[in-house]
Amino acid sequence: MFEAIDALDIYNKNINILVGAGASADLFPTLSLKVKGAKGELETIETLSHKFESYANMRTALFMHYYNNCIYPVQDFSPEFVVEDKEEKNLNNYEAFIKTLIGLMDKRKDLSRKVNVFTTNYDGCLTHSADSLLQGGVHDFIVNDGTSGFHKKHLNAKNFNTFQCQTGVFERSSYGIPQINIIHVHGSVYWSKNKDKIEVDYSKDFNNFLSFDEVEKIKEFSNYICTKGNQTDHIPSVSFSPQEIDDFWSKYNQLPIVNPTKWKFNETVFEEHYYQMLRLLSYELEKPNSILITFGFSFADEHILRLIQRSLSNPFLQTFICCYENEAAVKLRQEFGLWKNVKIISPPEGEVLDFSNFNKYIFSLNPENYESTESLGDL
Repeated sequence: MFEAIDALDIYNKNINILVGAGASADLFPTLSLKVKGAKGELETIETLSHKFESYANMRTALFMHYYNNCIYPVQDFSPEFVVEDKEEKNLNNYEAFIKTLIGLMDKRKDLSRKVNVFTTNYDGCLTHSADSLLQGGVHDFIVNDGTSGFHKKHLNAKNFNTFQCQTGVFERSSYGIPQINIIHVHGSVYWSKNKDKIEVDYSKDFNNFLSFDEVEKIKEFSNYICTKGNQTDHIPSVSFSPQEIDDFWSKYNQLPIVNPTKWKFNETVFEEHYYQMLRLLSYELEKPNSILITFGFSFADEHILRLIQRSLSNPFLQTFICCYENEAAVKLRQEFGLWKNVKIISPPEGEVLDFSNFNKYIFSLNPENYESTESLGDL
């Protein structure tokens, strides 16, 4: 059965959530592919990029595919134009998740009421969903994305250490407003470099920087690596001119996101912020009575994996790692087997721990009891 995280055990602690691509799986494609390697292992953008390291045409085709199928859909996303039920359900799950965070903070008596949500996703689902709740007028909370400014908002790590409070008319009492810090560790499509600063603009309009001819040229390549049962050895070749390759990489390298080949940014300004955010995560996990909950995160980023493992030397840190399926849980139990302050949460046999089940059975103020379809069938 699903094992819930008891809200009464964590509400008054330093709560940190690490959210990965699995949280937006019904909205955007992930790094995983359908094509398999020689040993039957499923390939990812990262693994294929290593195999294509010495083949400029194939590597360029791979990252054109990555941009066209994974990054541009995030750039082009707008909640108002969601039409599919699964996409709407995904956004509703984000709202349910945020409501749980607000409910936990409402239970606190401290003046500083904030939780940290670290995310490796490039999308704005957290901010979109938070804005939707705020417009509803029912929930009172603050979203802190680390920016300051008016007409132009710039990102600064120090802004995550601030919080707001309300006072009475005569300032005889103070109330800390619940605050969610949203920390994009791997960057965001809404970032851009402005001299030596990072500017954040959620109203940006994006155009696909691939031409129609380039999209057509990689079409067979893209279809092949996304088709179940295909093999790496038979991936169709693609040919580009040196100028086409140079033009693509000059545009791609300007993207404000971590490159999945080495888990690094190409721009120094973004790279510096990345390491500041890692230090912030490390600092938060070293605090007394800290909680870390991971969801939808595969631990592919070696920097984050090793950072969390080092932080587990803090005996007052309790970590809950939520796994989508049992196969992933087996691997992570081996990876974190040395630490007693880690709990691996996996789904029951035949189930998956998707966002809906996470909100329903694991992370909720009132988690439901799970009943398998087999037990229901016996009634």
